[in-house]
Amino acid sequence: MTEVLARVPITGIAAGGDGVGRTNGMVVFVPRTASGDVALVSHTVGKRFARGRLESLEHASDDRVEPPCVHYTRDRCGGCQIQHLSYDAQLRTKGVIIGDAMRRIGKRDVDDPAVQPSDGQWRYRRKLTLHIRRDGDTWIAGLHPYDDADAVFDLHDCPITAHEVLAVWAEIRPSFECLPDARTLRVAVRLTGRGASVVVEGGRTWRSFDRFFAQSPSILELWWRPEHGPMRRLDTRVADAVAGASFVQVNERVAASLRTHVLERVRMHSPSRIVDAYAGMGDTAVPLAREGRTVVAIELDAAAVASFGDRLQPPSRAIVGRVEDHLAEALPADVVLLNPPRAGVDARVTAALQQVAHAPRAILYVSCDPATLARDVARLPRYRVALMRAYDMFPQTAHVETVCELVPEAA
Repeated sequence: MTEVLARVPITGIAAGGDGVGRTNGMVVFVPRTASGDVALVSHTVGKRFARGRLESLEHASDDRVEPPCVHYTRDRCGGCQIQHLSYDAQLRTKGVIIGDAMRRIGKRDVDDPAVQPSDGQWRYRRKLTLHIRRDGDTWIAGLHPYDDADAVFDLHDCPITAHEVLAVWAEIRPSFECLPDARTLRVAVRLTGRGASVVVEGGRTWRSFDRFFAQSPSILELWWRPEHGPMRRLDTRVADAVAGASFVQVNERVAASLRTHVLERVRMHSPSRIVDAYAGMGDTAVPLAREGRTVVAIELDAAAVASFGDRLQPPSRAIVGRVEDHLAEALPADVVLLNPPRAGVDARVTAALQQVAHAPRAILYVSCDPATLARDVARLPRYRVALMRAYDMFPQTAHVETVCELVPEAA
C-alpha cells in the first residue's frame, strides 16, 4: 500500500500513549506526539484508522519536554511511551484515558479521576526485564523499539530503573555464556526486600546455572521457567523462599500509598467477612485478618500463599487456585477485593458477583489496565461506581493503576 505524508493536528492521547489525530476523515495514531502538536506524519491509507510515523513538527505542543533518555530517541525504545510529555501533562493524560474507557466501554457516566503523582518520577523501577539474544559470539540485552517487535537494541541505561537493579544487570552480563542454550531469552532482575531475584525464561537446558549463580554474588535467588515447564528455583543464598519470582512492587512507595487507600476504603464499610481475590503476597489479607475480620484469600501462586497463609488464623484462610474457580463458594462477603492481572477478571468472576443473593457492600477493584477495568465494570450492572482514584505507579509510561469502588445500585 502507498505511504502518504499528511499534516495532522494531534488532539488527544490514546490508551497506549500514541497521539491521536485525523486526516481526510481517518483517525491516525502517531507515537511520540503530544496533544496540541501539529505534525507532518507518514502513514498508509486505511479504511478507518492508520498508524503513522512522526516526520517533523510544524508546531510543538506546550506539553512537550526533551526526553532525557538516549534510548527513547535514538533507539525508539518501547519501554516508555510518554517521556516526551511534561509530568503534569502525563497525569492529565492518564486521567483522561481512564475516564474515556469508563464512559465508552464501561457505559458509566463518570468524571476523569484525579491521578495521584509519584514522588519519584525517575529511578523508581525495582524490576527490569530484558530480552537477551545471541548472534554468534555477541550478546545483546535490551528492549524492543516501539515500531519493531522483532528487533532488540542493547540497553546501557534506563533512567526509570533503580541503580541497584542496573548494577545487578552489569554484574550478570559477563556470565551470559552460562545461560540456557537458546537464541532468545527473557531475563528479569527484581529487587525484593532482602536482595535481588533473577528469573530466566526460555531454553531447555542450561550451559551452567551453578557457575552463573556463583559469578553473581548480588543474586539472592535464581529462578528458571524453561521453554516447556513450570517455573522453579534453581539456587538460593537463603534458607527459605523469598517468593520474589512472582511479586515485586515496581514502584514501592506508590504501591504503599495505594494499599493504604484500599485498606481505608475497606474499613469504611465495617466488614466482618472479606474475600481478597488475587491476594498476591497477602499485603491486604493479613492486616485485615489481624483486625479480627474473617478473610478468605484466593491466589493462584502456591509459593506466594505459602509466604503468608500461616498468618491467617481460622476462620480466615487462604485458597490456592484460580479466582473464577473459588469465588462463588467464598461468597457471600461484606467486601470483595479484586486485584487481577492486566487481562482483568474472568467472566465467571463478574457472573458470581452479579448472581450472589446478598450483594457485598462494596467491591474494591484495583486495575492496571483501564480498558479491562471498564469491560469488567460493564459486566456488573448491579453495581454503581462510588469512587475512583488513580495512582501513577509508572511515570514516563502510559500505564496507570486505578482503584474503582463499586457499591450496589440501590445503596
